Amino acid sequence: MPIYILILYILVLIVVCISILVNTETPSKALAYLLLVFSFPVFGIILYFSVGLNYRKRELYRKKLEIDEQEFPKLEQRAATLSHNTLLRSKEKTEDFFQLASFSRNKSFTSDNNKATLLLNGEIKFPDVIESIRNAKYHIHIQYYIYENDEIGNQLAQLLIEKAKEGVEVRFIYDDFGSRSIRKNVVRELREAGVEAYPFYKINLIMLANRMNYRNHRKIIVVDGVIGYVGGINVADNYVNESKDKDKLFWRDTHLKIVGVSVLNLQFTFLTDWNFCANQKIPFSNNYFPVENRGKVYGNHLIQIVSSGPDSKYPKIKYTLIQAILATKREVCITSPYFIPDKSFLDAITIAALSGVSVKLLVPSKSDSIVINTTTQSYFQELLNAGVEIYTYNKGFVHAKTMVCDQKVAIVGTANLDNRSFDLNFEINAIVFDEKIATELKEAFEKDLTSSTKVVSEEWINRPLYRKLLERVLHLFSSLM
Repeated sequence: MPIYILILYILVLIVVCISILVNTETPSKALAYLLLVFSFPVFGIILYFSVGLNYRKRELYRKKLEIDEQEFPKLEQRAATLSHNTLLRSKEKTEDFFQLASFSRNKSFTSDNNKATLLLNGEIKFPDVIESIRNAKYHIHIQYYIYENDEIGNQLAQLLIEKAKEGVEVRFIYDDFGSRSIRKNVVRELREAGVEAYPFYKINLIMLANRMNYRNHRKIIVVDGVIGYVGGINVADNYVNESKDKDKLFWRDTHLKIVGVSVLNLQFTFLTDWNFCANQKIPFSNNYFPVENRGKVYGNHLIQIVSSGPDSKYPKIKYTLIQAILATKREVCITSPYFIPDKSFLDAITIAALSGVSVKLLVPSKSDSIVINTTTQSYFQELLNAGVEIYTYNKGFVHAKTMVCDQKVAIVGTANLDNRSFDLNFEINAIVFDEKIATELKEAFEKDLTSSTKVVSEEWINRPLYRKLLERVLHLFSSLM
């Protein structure tokens, strides 16, 4: 190798190492990147510059932040007042979880004028969504990470086209990576019919890897500012089990329907995303935040909407999940398809289990990624040693992202329990402070356990040596996943 190339490489390596040390927030992640660039010199450097820079500190979403701050100060003020008044009269309902419900800064507000309904699996969700959209009178806002060009995708698209032709405002955000199958067909058809459709953070070849890394993983539907949907179910035939052949993979997932005031928070999140990707400035107005509905009574479910992403100052979803776990007194039931927690989240689970709380974790037996599945398993022994009960779902693929605390608090959303959801992706969760909803979600969890296998510590510790070694190797890079 010519000496000048070697000198150039050393200079580049020094710059990369300085960048890692300065821009990486956690020591474990910094060490992982340093190990990567030294172990795989060229590949490691390329990977770091593609996916490793912390965009919460950078300028990528400044435009989005500016739009948020300029267009919605009135809503934020009203939301703060609403949350304050709601919490004052809801202390008995929140009990041990009052601090969780008080997590109302930065656009996460709490309202008790809602009716929440759990929707288990696509075969339950989609008929309900279709009925709500069919009855829309003013506007339909829809946002998805994955929207497929398949039967349910086209059925929903045709309905959106019909509503647009009726004069209903229809806005559609699709993630440019997750929904890449609809770019040249479904999206074009929607636009030709009058539906406004935009990709979130369009993928360009020059910044391909970087743009693939920071995705909008939210699933939001808002109808007329009153009806909302949020959860783990994307728009794809995979999520509908009734129409599948017996040999097709069963998809177990959970969504939440909200009717009431908390839908305004879903609306806020959608419109700030919309203004960013559509380069528009839709202002705060009664058209999308109907004040005339404030006097209506929708129900008595206390709901908190929490969103986070590279545009938020703190990883708010992670913080609320940790707060929920540490506030739990008796039992916490967690379901996640991707479980690669950072140290703070792992510590919270461990502290709860060692404090006598029954902690139950449900993950897939087989994931859609062997690497992710094996990395998840690398945490099993540590959790088992702390007393956590771990179950692996065998009936199919469990894709739900849920948590139940003391059968008093139910959390349903889009965020997985990994660094990608906590730090890199745009996510949104709904927290319902209601014993009935929490009990229903706990019953669904218990039903899922009947199709699962409990991981026994004595058996797990005797797994083959090659599996232990593979787990440990992947565990070294877990902070990057």
